[in-house]
Order: sequence, then C-alpha cells, then structure tokens
Amino acid sequence: MDIISKGVVSGLVLALMIGPVFFTIIQTSIERGFSNGVFVAIGVSVSDAMYILISYFGLTQFLSQPDVRLYMAYVGGAVLMAFGLYYLFVKSRKLGKTDYGSLPAKSWRRLAVKGFIINGLTPTVFFFWLGVVSVATTEFGYRTNAQALTYFATIVGTVFITDVIKAKLADKLRVVMTPRFIQVMNIVLGVVLVVFAGKLILYPEI
Repeated sequence: MDIISKGVVSGLVLALMIGPVFFTIIQTSIERGFSNGVFVAIGVSVSDAMYILISYFGLTQFLSQPDVRLYMAYVGGAVLMAFGLYYLFVKSRKLGKTDYGSLPAKSWRRLAVKGFIINGLTPTVFFFWLGVVSVATTEFGYRTNAQALTYFATIVGTVFITDVIKAKLADKLRVVMTPRFIQVMNIVLGVVLVVFAGKLILYPEI
C-alpha cells in the first residue's frame, strides 16, 4: 500500500501539470466528445510507459548526452511548432465556420498518436520520469522488478484516470459550447504549443 500511495501522489503531480497535454485533452473532448478525449489520453499513457522503460533500463545516459539532447530539442520543437501553427491558422478558422456537432468521426489511432506525440515531445515529461525513476531506485529502494512495476503502473494509472476525468468534464461543457468558444480553445491550444516549441528550440538546455 505504501508503494501504491506514493505512486498515486506522483501521478497526481504529473496529471495536474498545465501544459500542451492538458489543453489537448480538453480541446479534443469539447470538440469531438468524451470517447475521443479518452483515446488521446491512451496515447499519453503509452508515451509515459515508453519513458519509464527508457529511464528504467538506463537509456537516459545516451539521451542525456548534450548533442543528442540538442537534436531532440530541435526535432521536438519543430513538431510541436507545426501542431501549434496548425491549430492557430487552420483548425481555428475551420471551427469558426463549422458546427462542432457535425464534425466527422476521427480514427482512434490518429487520436492516440496525437496524444503520444504531444506528450512525448514535451520536455518536462521526460525529465519528470527521469526524476521519478531515480527516486524510485535510490530513495524509495524499489530495486526489484515487482516493486518498480507496481509503483510505475500506479503512476500511469493515476494519470490516465485523471485524464479521463478531464475529458468527461470537458465533454459535459459541449451542451453550452458555441463554435466561437471552440475556435478560441483551438487558438489557446495553438498558442500553448507554439510557446512550448519556441522555448524548446531557443533554450534547449532548459
């Protein structure tokens, strides 16, 4: 129970971070409904699991090298910038003229990949997992695979549950949403992504 309780606390810390993932889940749920927001959350959880494996099996030594980190920062920043510009100049204009209730269904795979990419390219997520794995193996002493698996699974599970709650709450707002409000949400998401991308490109070591 001690391992699970610590995992829940760590998961809540990550889930409550306000960043691109938070706005992406909210925007997707408002625009396309609860189930679509859940698919984005699934992609986020898969991305978190990937970072856990990378950190736990020591690949962070390679990824922490200055040249590799710089390359990852530029690539990640470019992708996030592309997402941001798309929401600012393409998505927001479409929704300003379209009834969100008539939007066509989107493949769950595309939504999951969207969550995976945006979460995976957010630098704070990588450093969070690097710190979590370090604490788990040193301060907490979770050196066996069973202990570590329980701790990390609890964190990912907590994050996923809170993301589902975010999607559900956002979906409830759909009944009072107007195309104009959704347009503003897309602009906000675009700005958030562009800001994160700009910081990543201009200050890759931060």
